[in-house]
Amino acid sequence: MIHPHTELRFISDQIGHGVVATKFIPAGTITWVLDKLDRTFTIEDFQKLDKLYQDILEFYTYRNSKGNYVLCWDHGRFVNHSFKSNCLSTAYDFEIAIRDIQPGEQLTDDYGYLNIETPFRAADEGTKRKTVYPDDLKNYHKVWDKKIAAVFPKIRELNQPLANILTEATQKQIDAVLSGAKPLASILEIYYPKK
Repeated sequence: MIHPHTELRFISDQIGHGVVATKFIPAGTITWVLDKLDRTFTIEDFQKLDKLYQDILEFYTYRNSKGNYVLCWDHGRFVNHSFKSNCLSTAYDFEIAIRDIQPGEQLTDDYGYLNIETPFRAADEGTKRKTVYPDDLKNYHKVWDKKIAAVFPKIRELNQPLANILTEATQKQIDAVLSGAKPLASILEIYYPKK
């Protein structure tokens, strides 16, 4: 489930639609949580589907660490790519704002950690990276881990509208990290090694 202070808006002819903040979302806010309405398709499920459905899933899903296709039921599936993304996935089935997100600003992900299958050239944002590759997660996880670690302690300090969607197990993992009982899991844990 995507953060409730967002809405789907048309961005441009080139980009299409995107998810935009309707209120200020501070760094450390949980912006998306895998929930009970999201649909997961195993590789076997995917292979049994008609090509039309496969094309839709390839466009609107991300792949988890098991290679399953995850389809967000709400407008979370319209979050666009950015090499300067303001949200990052965690190893705990939720995403977190890694910097403040202003009203009217798009929520963005770096598709490099979504286990894409085919490289694609993205819009030039003045960054060194110009293309998203299937192995970006292996190459950039340390950079992303540092960004997550910098804001993770704010989770319990901020109002979290999605907190009640987190599973009990995930809440215990968050508490264990914040208390120092466990280290913060690396984003690399969500990597799906293609066979």
